[in-house]
Amino acid sequence: MSTAPTPEMETLKSRLKSTWEAGDFSEIAKHIESAAEDFVGRLDIQAGMKVLDVACGSGNLAVVAARNGADVTGIDIADNLVESAKRRAAVLGLDITFEQGDAEALPYADNTFDVVMTMFGAMFAPRPELVAAELVRVCKPGGRVAMANWTPAGFPGQMFKLSSKYLPPPNMPPPVLWGVPETVAERFGDNLTNLRTTPRMAEFEYDFPPAQVVEHFRTYFGPTVMAFKAIAPEDHEAVRSDLESLWSEHNQRSDGTTFVEGEYLEVIGTKR
Repeated sequence: MSTAPTPEMETLKSRLKSTWEAGDFSEIAKHIESAAEDFVGRLDIQAGMKVLDVACGSGNLAVVAARNGADVTGIDIADNLVESAKRRAAVLGLDITFEQGDAEALPYADNTFDVVMTMFGAMFAPRPELVAAELVRVCKPGGRVAMANWTPAGFPGQMFKLSSKYLPPPNMPPPVLWGVPETVAERFGDNLTNLRTTPRMAEFEYDFPPAQVVEHFRTYFGPTVMAFKAIAPEDHEAVRSDLESLWSEHNQRSDGTTFVEGEYLEVIGTKR
């Protein structure tokens, strides 16, 4: 399968790279570390396994796997997040290889890794058929491919839907389709056996109220940063207000802090 992008796709991919390099996603990732730990824990990663974290961000999954004694590599399209992950591993004293690269064209040989995993990352690549093919290709026969993908109906899916009300989404399949079991099964086809798709919840917890959470995302979450840059200034307050209402409606706390659960689909399959 050719991964060579058309000029239009090259432009879109460049735009997506800039989006994820905007802000500082590592500040967002800190608030979903518990979900990452639970996700990796269910993969039963053992010492000595070769593990790949695709679209690794600041290394939430990679760090957990490395602590289990695995030989871990992380790859991400955003240069600043790769550097952030490297610094994090160094501080923690963990030997992890982090490098810049594309989930649609992974720079690894066929049948290299025992576990290929991605959490809230590879789902945002614009050509899902290539992502599915690449995740499988670099996995060893009998190894596992694992994804955690936001669902359309879950809280993050509703955030993306709200943003599209003010800003047309890019010309690509909606990333949240990776959170639909039937779509996942179709994309992997016969390449994976024992495919399990399980709805799970990730917890977002902040020691400040929803209004401040919105500002936190405006500062650190690349898609939100870029959305506000693209939206007309006169619409900024309407978008901010809508986001605050969404966080407030889903907030399970009433003490000035914020606790919201976001549904994702856990995908685990075995390569034939």
